[in-house]
Amino acid sequence: MRLFERLARLPLLVLLTASPVCAQVTFGAFGPEGEPFRRQEWRVPSPDTDIAARALLFRPSGAGPFRLAVIAHASTQNVLRRAQMPQPEYRALAAFLVARGFAVLVPERLGHGSTGGRYVEDQGGCDEADYARAGRATAEEISLALDYLQKQDFIRRDAAVVIGHSAGGWGALALANADPKAIAAIVAFAPGRGGHANDESNKVCAPHTLVAAAAEFGKAARVPVTWIVAANDSYFTPTFSRQLTDAFHGAGGRVEFRALPAVGSEGHWMIETEAGVQAASSELARALNLPKPVATKKP
Repeated sequence: MRLFERLARLPLLVLLTASPVCAQVTFGAFGPEGEPFRRQEWRVPSPDTDIAARALLFRPSGAGPFRLAVIAHASTQNVLRRAQMPQPEYRALAAFLVARGFAVLVPERLGHGSTGGRYVEDQGGCDEADYARAGRATAEEISLALDYLQKQDFIRRDAAVVIGHSAGGWGALALANADPKAIAAIVAFAPGRGGHANDESNKVCAPHTLVAAAAEFGKAARVPVTWIVAANDSYFTPTFSRQLTDAFHGAGGRVEFRALPAVGSEGHWMIETEAGVQAASSELARALNLPKPVATKKP
């Protein structure tokens, strides 16, 4: 039987999560630079040695070396939604960082969009949710991408920053145990998992388990964290986010909590918007010790 005939018989979800057949795994830049901000497609390592994770790189003009900022995207437990996710860009946030001298990498993690593969950060069902394991899996993916970029000639080997959003922010908290010389700061926008349990606003799946996992991350943390949430976040409200922050801090983590005014119709997605980045700009500048913006030129 021919290959395409066999593939046609496979269940849809198998195809959505399968590794590429006979794919040659290579890393680095894929294609030319473009607009805006020297936008370029890259492939970076993933926990699956048979799959190169897709990524976007933005950077200032010049040869560098630049400080690196890695943006870790949000996620969902829904396999079909993950498969249909577009390549994350966080363009407004990337523009903010590039204007301040950073090269910005936005890697797509396994189990999402065009990268595909197995969803290694699965938290499990509500009753048996393993949020600590899920966060560590996300942290590993962030770390692999970051380590690879820091080996490039145009990237500094030190003082990188990680900015995580939602599940990406949760993984960034798990990564707070990294060497503070390599990662200087972490900013987590509404970090957590299990929000909108059963698609209900202001409901978190197994909240006490999430709090316990935040304490576990805080106990091992060495990198300072800034925790930011909007007043109208219905996934992880400021009140609940404060509980998570207190658990992280109480276990030994260095963290500052910032609740911002409402942004848009749903504050959980604030960092994906220009208005949200503007609302958070002063906190970002303070947390990351950012210089004033520099003029950027077209490549």
